[in-house]
Amino acid sequence: MIFFLLVVALVYGGVNTYIFFKAHAAFHLGARPGGAVIAFMAVMFFMFFIAHGLDRAGIHGAARAAHIAAGVWLGLIFLFFSSSLLVDLYRLAVWLGGLAAGRSLAAAMPSPALAFFLPAAAAIALNVAGYVEGRSLRVETLTLRTGKLPEGVDRLRIVQISDVHLGPVIQGRRALDMVERVKGLAPDILVSTGDLVDQSVCDVGSLVGPLLALPAPKGKFAVTGNHEFYAGLEQALRFTRQAGFVVLRGEVAAAGGITLAGVDDAEAERFEDKPPADERQILSKAAGDGYVILLKHRPTIADDALGLFDLQLSGHTHKGQIFPFSLLTRLVYVIDAGWLDLGEGSHLYVSRGTGLWGPPIRLLAPPEITVIDLVRAGR
Repeated sequence: MIFFLLVVALVYGGVNTYIFFKAHAAFHLGARPGGAVIAFMAVMFFMFFIAHGLDRAGIHGAARAAHIAAGVWLGLIFLFFSSSLLVDLYRLAVWLGGLAAGRSLAAAMPSPALAFFLPAAAAIALNVAGYVEGRSLRVETLTLRTGKLPEGVDRLRIVQISDVHLGPVIQGRRALDMVERVKGLAPDILVSTGDLVDQSVCDVGSLVGPLLALPAPKGKFAVTGNHEFYAGLEQALRFTRQAGFVVLRGEVAAAGGITLAGVDDAEAERFEDKPPADERQILSKAAGDGYVILLKHRPTIADDALGLFDLQLSGHTHKGQIFPFSLLTRLVYVIDAGWLDLGEGSHLYVSRGTGLWGPPIRLLAPPEITVIDLVRAGR
């Protein structure tokens, strides 16, 4: 964990340093203006830590403001950096073209000021677009035909929420709107595939009632994500259970004529010194030939468990949340969003996530609630 945080700090610090030198080149910052910019960027660099400290101290209003400020800054500099790299690649191409042609192409080279203002304008515009997209909750519907539903059950509706991240950003009216959307979908079974909460749950306690009141006549089930461990596992589990969810931690449960199996997120190994989940052993508890759904936060595949479940529901990736970060999530996971046939009768669906984390924006990765309609084959 320390190594991971060190890498993140170095990358984040490097990006901030890159942007400072871009600003210095554009505005020829003197000692005082340059010092002021460095001081501001240093405060923003530590703002997530400041927010975390305020949250732990119980100063939730200030913690939320600090968290949002840190998220907005992170989104701005990430999109500035991504846009600026394109400008730098263009500048490199012009310079190489001049070398190849044996003459100066300075007229085609953007000035340092223009090389700063173009990505700055792009970052601001993309953040506005991302803010709108981040609030545009979509419903994705899968209709799956199966011969594994019990007699008398012709259709079963499972609604999946994932990566809601109730906390500094997702709370209040926004969270209640999500609850209303889920209610309107009339789930038979509601599942949360991890990261229901984010940081302290003290300032989202008012959402226990609305979540508890969500009708799901066949049951509500959840598994842990990595953020349940970061937020404090005991309080995260308490909140989730008070909201009416049965938390499956290496367990199976029967609901509506199907079987649900749930495993802890991999962070359990570090925070609780637990061995990795033996999915094959857990799934072996599923009785009979009925339909089996595996709830697992991260879209990783245990090859020896293939054939023991029909559908794995996962989240975690946010589909990158902000393009072009999605290019990295595609490299890390076999699929970062959507449907995948795993073979041996097993399938995977990865949610883009219902909320968001960090920057309060999404770009080319809109949030979703997933509806899975299991329909008796032949109907």
